[in-house]
Amino acid sequence: MHNSEEADRKQYRIPLFCFVTMLFWFSMYTYVPILTTYVKTLGASNKLAGIIVGTYGFTQMVLRIPVGIVSDRIHKRKLFIHFGLFFALLSVFGLWVTKNLTLILIFRSFAGAAAGTWVDFTILFASYYKHEEATKAIGTISFYNSIGQMLAMLAGGFLAEKLGWQAPFLLGAVAAAIALAISFFIIEEIEENPKKIDFKSILDVMRDNTLLIVSLLAVLSQMATFATVFGFTPLYANSLGASKLEMSLLTVFSSLSTAIASIYGGGYLTDKFGEKKVIVFGFILSGIFISTISFTSNLWVLILTQTITGIGRGLSFPLLMGLSIKHTPSEKRSVAMGFYQSIYGLGMFAGPLLMGILGDVVSLKQGFIFIGILACLTAFIAQVII
Repeated sequence: MHNSEEADRKQYRIPLFCFVTMLFWFSMYTYVPILTTYVKTLGASNKLAGIIVGTYGFTQMVLRIPVGIVSDRIHKRKLFIHFGLFFALLSVFGLWVTKNLTLILIFRSFAGAAAGTWVDFTILFASYYKHEEATKAIGTISFYNSIGQMLAMLAGGFLAEKLGWQAPFLLGAVAAAIALAISFFIIEEIEENPKKIDFKSILDVMRDNTLLIVSLLAVLSQMATFATVFGFTPLYANSLGASKLEMSLLTVFSSLSTAIASIYGGGYLTDKFGEKKVIVFGFILSGIFISTISFTSNLWVLILTQTITGIGRGLSFPLLMGLSIKHTPSEKRSVAMGFYQSIYGLGMFAGPLLMGILGDVVSLKQGFIFIGILACLTAFIAQVII
């Protein structure tokens, strides 16, 4: 009987975890396609809009290494998942009840605090797989990450169109509350007498060449993503006459292509061509089609360019995340993942900020060209240093 119960628990642990993951990201992305335009209607400049979007990444950058270290010290990933879902709920609820730009900035930073616990989501999920299957595990969980984001943006855009700007925030709060309740049923195998990571081990992890290389590439990748599809591309679409729903469709199609590409990138394509070639190709694809935004005057052509850009992102980014822990001992994986995710948080902050400044000083069109060139340069860097 005991063996049967144990088998049942293991059978449902992966689908349960994937469902909670999907709701977690759903709760924080219901409003992402409209956020830049929304804060502009409240009186924000392009620069302030970029800071509000980017503070999500700044908070992650600050928190993820400490979260990874403490998580590896106490070996209780599930506890941090609860914290993450609580902050996701607090963030989106706060965004629902206020129209003050300073408070919006603060509550947006709480979303970054929530996302800072993604370290523990990825590490706990990877523990369900064999050690050498790290990239497969990350590809799978990244798929549900992207699906959650995609469904959130589609539903949020629809509600914003029908019920107004505030509706997506309320939807996110409901999703976060449900996910928090379900998360108490997540399965975590508590290790007996786990190895305690010390300060020297932490420094050793952070000096790992592979980790440093993929972290640098991830910064550049996230700069491009949060400057464009999760930042200013919806605002550009709005200038072409896009409705709230159409701004959401822009990010929905991008996220859908990212989700599909993350599955194939971490599986079939990597087996056939190797991780390096897939990563480089992903960056080239993203760079070319980000640059084309500036020459696009038709909304549906713009959506097509962002869909292809999403494929590039889905090919490269999950593989970089998998490489960050692929060769790391299990007792040090949270520190490695925390370092990796903290560093790429810099890109989440810098990308929207840079794009906002370029939008105020020159124009958004020239900003897109600059970001596209940067993504192509990243492909070259990846080719040289991986």
